[in-house]
Amino acid sequence: MKKLLILFALALPFTACEDIETVLNDTGLSNDDVVKGLKSALEISTDTSVNILNAVDGYYKDDVVKILLPPEAAIIFDNIAKIPGGRQLVDQTIMAINRSAEDAAIEAKPIFVNAITSMSFDDAFGILNGHDSSATEYLHGKTYNDLVSAFSPKISASLSKPLVAGTSAESLYQSLVGQYNQVANLSLGLLKPITQNTLGEYTTTKALDGLFIKVTDEEAKIRTNVSHRVNDILKKVFGS
Repeated sequence: MKKLLILFALALPFTACEDIETVLNDTGLSNDDVVKGLKSALEISTDTSVNILNAVDGYYKDDVVKILLPPEAAIIFDNIAKIPGGRQLVDQTIMAINRSAEDAAIEAKPIFVNAITSMSFDDAFGILNGHDSSATEYLHGKTYNDLVSAFSPKISASLSKPLVAGTSAESLYQSLVGQYNQVANLSLGLLKPITQNTLGEYTTTKALDGLFIKVTDEEAKIRTNVSHRVNDILKKVFGS
């Protein structure tokens, strides 16, 4: 008997209600099973992802989601790293960025829960009708703006904590970028001004990118690895 995992992975198209009914009959699953299974998969994927990233070094020591300095500011920080004590300052700034993302990650939990709770049967089959990361994309569409609103103030507050000699990562970055841009604007086009003039907005975007990478990974584990189907509904819906 074909199970939902096979259908989900192959993204078979359903074009009419009759097709949906056929799938349910073939798999022995009910509408309720489909919705519960996908909700449970998302609940576990998001909860696990948030817990991983909210821990110390959740971002900082994960090479996939670690947040580095804005690429366009590399011209500043690469040169700072060459002076005595400069490398340490750069490293501290990068750590501060990642610590702020780790602090903010917990804010995602209630936002994810709200989106998952409101998932309808149509939402569930829309996910089923899509590709391997459709569940995560559903969450992205439902939650992204709310996540930005929740993450942004917490990240900004964290980046405003004193880093070196009473100077925060945010104030240090803005000061360096401001001084560089003054020179760039007088360079007659020889130097390009840096448009990313705050760390808060940049870090929020990168933190959310990392969060959804993690959710996608956890979703895939449930679909493909039986050991990650930790409750009866997951075993029923995603089992082979």
